[in-house]
Formats: sequence, structure tokens, C-alpha cells
Amino acid sequence: MRSKAFFINGGAGRVICSIPALEKYAETHDDFIIVCEGGMNFFQGHPVLHKYAYDFWHKNLFEDKIKERDCVTPEPYRRWHYYNQKCSLAQAFDMEINGLEEPRELPKPNIRITTTEGITALNTIENIKAETGKDKVIVVQPFGRGVTDAGGYIFDPTSRSFNVSDISTIINDLKKDYTVVIMSEFPFETGDSPHSHALPQVQDIRLWAGLIQNADHFLGCDSVGQHIAKSVGTTATAVIGSTFPINISYPNDPDVDIVDLGEGKRIFSPIRLTAEDYQDMNNDGCMSMSDKDIKNIISICRKRLGKPVKAEVKPKKEPVVKNSCCDNPAHNHNKGFGQ
Repeated sequence: MRSKAFFINGGAGRVICSIPALEKYAETHDDFIIVCEGGMNFFQGHPVLHKYAYDFWHKNLFEDKIKERDCVTPEPYRRWHYYNQKCSLAQAFDMEINGLEEPRELPKPNIRITTTEGITALNTIENIKAETGKDKVIVVQPFGRGVTDAGGYIFDPTSRSFNVSDISTIINDLKKDYTVVIMSEFPFETGDSPHSHALPQVQDIRLWAGLIQNADHFLGCDSVGQHIAKSVGTTATAVIGSTFPINISYPNDPDVDIVDLGEGKRIFSPIRLTAEDYQDMNNDGCMSMSDKDIKNIISICRKRLGKPVKAEVKPKKEPVVKNSCCDNPAHNHNKGFGQ
């Protein structure tokens, strides 16, 4: 039997969710490779998988590594258990990669933040805290991969992201007492407020992982940030709209608070199965919030963050932010934040 080349594609969230299944495969197989179509960032430095992983632009990859192997492209969205809400994304990857008929329990995704990356992230956090004067930090990811900017109007046709007005209200409340760091590729205005927040223009997803690791809490939607928080041990609040928590989040994890806005309203959207538009039309508005919803999310985050504390004033250091493998813009550094 020929060995395999696993092609892992999609956004950074999908990449992270593939890790537990590939770790399981490596327990019984040694002669395989991972072709990182979705970027190699979260395989870098992995204690098991790093040696198997190759960027898709790796020199002589086809002749030296792929040609004598069978190519396998796992597609978790096409698993019956996934589209019938019987398993998570990670479990669907496990069934695809390891040939299982039923889902099983898996460990959390294992990503490694190096000492250098951790110090860079910590210095960044400390500098931001010195500006805001608030010691406790929450990283907020408002938007998933489906978001678009139409002439300055930011919206998500898949109803996975926060509405700008809703997340602005939440941010403006939280930044009264906490340092708010916004994880977004799209700058946006939160309205008038005497309190500041940070919107660092960080393109390296590994540095974002370090920032989340050094934060006190994470607030996000159906996107990569919640998977990073799970991996690095930071508590998280995940606000879900058009997707199902069992598929894309961690509903049984005591460190993850799920606010399910779409419960009873959404229907499953067959991403990577069909090109139908009815489901997204039906789910339109699933992330819209009432005043009660907004107050609930704020309350959950404040409970996780605890009593506000003033930041200790320290000498300011300028962080050095680099891409995690090179500075070649042609290389994919997992800049897409979604699944």
C-alpha cells in the first residue's frame, strides 16, 4: 500500500482543527506528508507534525515527495455526521483521515508558541496596557472569513460575524474597565468614547496566537480565534449565529461560553456541498442582537475577566513583529482568519 500525502486546505480555523486527527494518524504511520495548502503556520514547531509538513511551494515537492504517494484531500464538511450535527469539525477530520465510521473524543488542538513569539506578544500586550491604563486584557474578533467591506459598510452574508453596531456597543462597554484588543483585518469605527482600544495591524496569525495566549479572555464569532483560545488555554466566549455549535465550537468545554443567537432560527448551510443560496437567505440576520443579548454577552465577559485592575506602568518597548517563516509576500502565511 502506498503512503499518503494529505492536502490540508481552507482557513486557519480548519487547519487547527485538522491537527488532532493528524496526530492520531502519526501514532500508527510514519511515512506520510502534509501538504499545507492552507498555510503551514500552525504546523511549524509542532512536536510531532512539523517533520511531515510542507508548504505547497516547497522546492521539488512533487518529484521528491508527492509522486510516489496517494493524494488525499480530507473534506470534513462532506461527512454525514458533520452535516447532520453529530460531530465537530475536528472529529470529521478524524473520520476522514483515520477511516473511522463514528466520531470519537479528541484532545484539544496542539499549537506551539515559541519563546520568541511569546515574548513579542507579551511586549505588545504590555505596551497596549500602558496606553489604556487597564491591566486585564480581552481580545475581540468581530468578523469571520465571510465578511466583506462594501464601500465602508462591513457585513457578513453568511451571518457568522458580529454586526458592527452590536460589537461596537460591546467593545465600548468593556473598554471602560479592560484593555480591548481588536483582531480584525477591517478597521471600523466604534463611535465616540473617552476610552481607547487597540486595533493592531498584525498580519502574522502566529503573533495573534501569542496575543490570545497572553490575554485574560477572548470574545469572538465562528472563526479561528476561538480555536486558538482553545489551543492555548485562554477562556473564550463564542457568539454563534448561522452555524451549529456542535460543528464549529466547543459546547461541552467549561472554559468556553457559547451564546447561540441562531438556535431555533437557522438551517444548515451546505458549505462545500452545494451552491444553494436559500440557506444563507434563511439565516440572514441570525447574528442580530437585542439589547438583552448585548447585555448578556457583556455580563459573561465581565464575569470571566473579573474585577478591573489598573495597569502597572512599565518602560515602553517596541515589539519586533515578523512573519513566522519568511518575508516573501508570495508565500501563504494563513492571513485568512476563518475556516
